[in-house]
Amino acid sequence: MTSVREAAFAVFEHFGVDRLFGNPGSTELPMLKGMPFPYVMGLNEAVVMGMADGYARASRKPALVNLHSAAGTGHSLGNLFTAWKNNAPVVVTAGQQARSILPYDPFLYAERPSEFPRPYVKYSIEPARAQDVPLALMRAFIIALTPPMGPVFVSIPVDDWERDCEMPGLPDIDALTVPSATGVERLSTMLDSAERPALVLGNGVANSGGWACAIALAEKAGCAVFAAPYAARETFPEDHPQFAGFLNAWRDQIREALDPFDAILVAGAPVFTYHVEGSGPHWPEHASLMALSDDPQHLAALPGGGGVLGDVNEGLAQLAERTNAREYSGPTHQLIDPPAEMTAAYVLKRIAALRPEGSIIVEESPTARGPEHQTLPITREGGFYSCASGGLGYSLPGALGVALHEKDSEKPDKVIAILGDGASMYTIQGLFTAFQEDIPVSFIVLNNSAYAALTGFSGEFGMNHVPGCDLTGLDFVKLAEGQGIEARRVDDVDEIDSSIEWSFAAGRPTLIDMRIK
Repeated sequence: MTSVREAAFAVFEHFGVDRLFGNPGSTELPMLKGMPFPYVMGLNEAVVMGMADGYARASRKPALVNLHSAAGTGHSLGNLFTAWKNNAPVVVTAGQQARSILPYDPFLYAERPSEFPRPYVKYSIEPARAQDVPLALMRAFIIALTPPMGPVFVSIPVDDWERDCEMPGLPDIDALTVPSATGVERLSTMLDSAERPALVLGNGVANSGGWACAIALAEKAGCAVFAAPYAARETFPEDHPQFAGFLNAWRDQIREALDPFDAILVAGAPVFTYHVEGSGPHWPEHASLMALSDDPQHLAALPGGGGVLGDVNEGLAQLAERTNAREYSGPTHQLIDPPAEMTAAYVLKRIAALRPEGSIIVEESPTARGPEHQTLPITREGGFYSCASGGLGYSLPGALGVALHEKDSEKPDKVIAILGDGASMYTIQGLFTAFQEDIPVSFIVLNNSAYAALTGFSGEFGMNHVPGCDLTGLDFVKLAEGQGIEARRVDDVDEIDSSIEWSFAAGRPTLIDMRIK
C-alpha cells in the first residue's frame, strides 16, 4: 500500500510543484517528513501567501502553501483574498488536529476548517477519510488551474499522512475554453463597423499570455488601447504609439476618456471597476460595447452591451486574424518630465532611466500609482505585478515570489519592488526571507511618513482630517538591517542616482528608504 504522504507527493510532482511556501507548525510536521523539494519559510502567513501568489503568477504554474491550522489560515486571509482577486493558482494545505481527538475540541483545533477561507477560494474541503486526501489534493490542483484560476484549500488532519491509501490516477487535464466562432464573429463585426475603436485590457490578458496577441489586434484594427481600472498586471506596452493611457475607477472619468470612440472591446477585465459611487451611463451612450473574458462573473455583471466567454489570448488571436486592417489615428499616452526634487515622480523617473533591461516592477505604493503611470512605462511582457484586491501587504512578499521564479531561470531579470511606507509595514517580516533565501530584490520604499493615499482620498467624503495616518518615525534602514538586509536612506536629490545604481548592481537583496515629500 501507499501512504497518504507518498501519494500526495506524487500529486505534487504531477502538477509541477517544486517548492513549498510555509510557516511550520506542529499539526503540519508529518507533511514535511522526507519532502522532495525546498521549503521557503515566511515569518508570517501573510508573507507566505504573498510569496506563493507572486511565484504562481510569474511561473504560470501552481504554487503550494502550507498553513498552521486555523490560526495560520487566519493570518493568511488578507493575501488569500488578494490571490483570489489576482487569479493566482495557489493550492493551500492547512494542518488539523488528529481525527481521534477532534470530538474533544483539542488545542489548535479548526472547528469548521473548510468554511474559514470561503468565499475567497474556488474549492475548500477537509476530506472525510484519510484515504481521500490524495484525491482531494488532485481535485484542488485541477480546480485551481481551471480558468479563471484562483486559490483552493484542503485541511488535512495531522495523523492522515501516515495512513495507507490507494494511489489515485493522475489525469492530464486541458482546461482551456476557446471562445465560440459565433462570439468572435460578433466582436469582429463590432470592431469592423466602427470608425474609432478602443480596447480596454485587464489582468485576464496577462493571465492568458495575451500580450503579443493584444498588440497584433490593436495594430491590425487601428485600436486605441487603455489599461482597465486598477489593472494588476501589464496589459500592453506603455511606450507603444497606440497606448492611450489608464482608465481611472470613476464612472464620469471613464465616460470622458472613452467618449472619442464608437466601439469599445473590454478584454480580461470587468466593465468597469469603480472606487466610488457614480451616476449616469457606464460608458459613452453613442458607443457599442462588448466584453471578452474567461471569467463568467465579468459577463454576468455587464451593465449592458454584450459578452463572449473564453480564453482571452485565443480570442484576441482570432480577432487579429479576422478583423479588417485600419490605420491608427488616435491619442498616445504622454509621459512627463518632473523636476529634480525629492518626489515620487522624480524617483520613479530615475528608476525608469537606470533600471537594467528586462527589469520587472512589483508595485504597492497607492500614492505613487499616478506618477508611476506618468514616468515609469512598463514595456515588456511579465514586467509588472501589483495587487488586484486593494488590500495592502501583498507586493513585498509578492516580489520575493516573482524573484524566486527568476532565480530558477538561466538569465534572471532584476526584480524591483516599489513600495509605500505604510504598505511595507504589513509584511515587513518578508525581508528576513529575502535574507535567508538570498533573493536579490531591490526594495525601494517611497517614504512620505503617512498613509497619504487615504488622506488624499478623504476629500471624496468631505473630510479634511483622517486619524491614524501619521507614520512619522518609521526607520526602514534599521528595520532592514535588523533582518540582515543592507539598506540606505536617501534624503537629498543628489543621492538618488547613486543609491539606485548601488541597489540595482547588488547581487543580493537591498533596501532604499527614499524620503520623499
